[in-house]
Amino acid sequence: MGSISQPVSNLSLAASAQAKQQQRDLHCFRMPLHYPRYTRADYESMPEWKLDCLLREYGLPVTGDVDHKRSFAMGAFLWPAH
Repeated sequence: MGSISQPVSNLSLAASAQAKQQQRDLHCFRMPLHYPRYTRADYESMPEWKLDCLLREYGLPVTGDVDHKRSFAMGAFLWPAH
């Protein structure tokens, strides 16, 4: 006798596709709508939780101590002085 398979709903396919996209988004650079406009002084006084949010928003690593995160953020987002 043959097996009877039930059709997969479009809803479950969409949920699966969305889950795969979210998984990919965790491991790639994301460009939010606005580029951060913080000064060096802003980064130097920024609390760790805010650095974490900023780095996470751009898909960048949120590891290390607060000094490492601060240095990474300044290197990534501050333009060199002309």
